[in-house]
Amino acid sequence: MIYAMAPENEAVLEVEAGSTVTIATCDCFEGQIEDVNQDFGTLDWERINPATGPIFVRGAEPGDILLVHIEDIQLAEQGVMTTGPGLGVLGDELAANAIRMVEVRDGKAVFSTDIEFPLRPMIGVIGTAPGCQSVPCGTPGDHGGNMDCTRITTGAALLLPVNVPGALFALGDLHASMGDGEVAVCGIEIAGRVTVRLDVLKGKSWPLPMLVNDEVVVTIASEESLDDAAVRATKQMVHWLHDEFGMELAEATFLCSAAGDLRVCQIVDPLRTARFEVPRTIVEKLGFALA
Repeated sequence: MIYAMAPENEAVLEVEAGSTVTIATCDCFEGQIEDVNQDFGTLDWERINPATGPIFVRGAEPGDILLVHIEDIQLAEQGVMTTGPGLGVLGDELAANAIRMVEVRDGKAVFSTDIEFPLRPMIGVIGTAPGCQSVPCGTPGDHGGNMDCTRITTGAALLLPVNVPGALFALGDLHASMGDGEVAVCGIEIAGRVTVRLDVLKGKSWPLPMLVNDEVVVTIASEESLDDAAVRATKQMVHWLHDEFGMELAEATFLCSAAGDLRVCQIVDPLRTARFEVPRTIVEKLGFALA
């Protein structure tokens, strides 16, 4: 268990590129919240947003891309939500801390006696070690981290930078469901198990992190303001289309404006995260292939 992604972290597992690994995770509170009446003051805030790892991937060298195929997410039977003063978008209006336990049953989140909705499992924290600094797991960045992107789910391939030998990959902070924005400062925080296949791409200079699934190709960016994150995610997509496929900048900009979507990932972490999506079918017509 780690609380920061850092080049000096010691690997807990070493695997060959192409290996499939199942990773057990706790919730973002490391299981500290057990009751809706629990006092927030009892929490150890140094144990928030832990990640399981890191994993050393043999053959991954600085400058490579770690390709993380998310094959399966299995969830525990109950998750937790929290919010309160100073937390999330409504933190300036909430007068008291609140906790809600949410049961997971038959593929649904049992939000209340009247409301159930389908699960949308996703991974909040996932990344590799930065090259020369330690970054808390709760902070997103170009290495990945706490991006809280709802696209990071089963069937997606997440592309992350390799900044140090072996990449030092880790993940945690699962959500049974979370809406874009994570406006309460949480989704349904939950423990679980994630199965991933870890491959290495060489010879590509792409703007990372990126994500590919059956529907879209995505660029992801995190900055101090949501506006800056949105602008950078958009520019990274435009420049990728220009650099990878030879599109003129104006043409790539037109394509993104006509067929792409700029979306919010989260607005509650130390850095804000946005993403830009282009339909995969369009990019494949330009010659895109993941492997």
